[in-house]
Amino acid sequence: MNSIKVVLIDLSGTIHIEDEEIPGCVEALEKLRSCGKFKIKFVTNTTRESKKRLHSLLKQLKFNIDENEIFTSLTAAYKLIESQQLRPLLFLDPNAIEDFEGINTENPNSVVIGLAPDMFDYEHLNKAFRLLLNGAKLIGIHKAKFYRRKDGLAMGPGAFLSALEFSSGTKAEIVGKPSKEFFLSSISEFDVLPEECVMIGDDANDDIQGAFNAGFQGILVKTGKYRENSEQLLSKKLLLLADNFTQAVDYLLLNN
Repeated sequence: MNSIKVVLIDLSGTIHIEDEEIPGCVEALEKLRSCGKFKIKFVTNTTRESKKRLHSLLKQLKFNIDENEIFTSLTAAYKLIESQQLRPLLFLDPNAIEDFEGINTENPNSVVIGLAPDMFDYEHLNKAFRLLLNGAKLIGIHKAKFYRRKDGLAMGPGAFLSALEFSSGTKAEIVGKPSKEFFLSSISEFDVLPEECVMIGDDANDDIQGAFNAGFQGILVKTGKYRENSEQLLSKKLLLLADNFTQAVDYLLLNN
């Protein structure tokens, strides 16, 4: 196995849940940084807030993270919309809209689905459905089945995206995790091979299998949305099934 040079870290469910740190993660991240062995990138499908708001939250939780270290699926979606000159109907939380400033949304020719609970009603979805029937492009910022809130698991945008695919006969383009392109883009600034990168996350499919498909290594943590035995569906062997992020960091420090 190649030595690890880049550590990719999921955010929600891995080091925090909403506005609470998962115990020990701030200290563990400092240990990872201070060893000087790894480049670090934070990769997230979170669409409930903009990158700026997310970074502000992480700072409030005392995480030592630079905004430029965060690679989000919102950024990937923006780049796709801009490059293809799309005019999207945006299904996004109001706290995330600022990441799409400057995008023309008049007379939509595309539908972009993120996590937008207040928009997942019949009228909004039917408006999107009609656009798709008329040839609009369907983009999924991600297709997560569920995510972890402080009060328990909650539905992600995946079911609503699948409903639009089913009814319209349109196949969505997914820009966030588990997209291979998303993972490879996240390490484009580093001079490394995919196998020299490890992804740490709580979602067996979107975090770990997606990373495997890009040629990365994987550490699955049993926090956040982790479900018992979900690792059995993975196509490759994990570096570690960790109880939490702290244990994942300890493993990397001991074995690299």
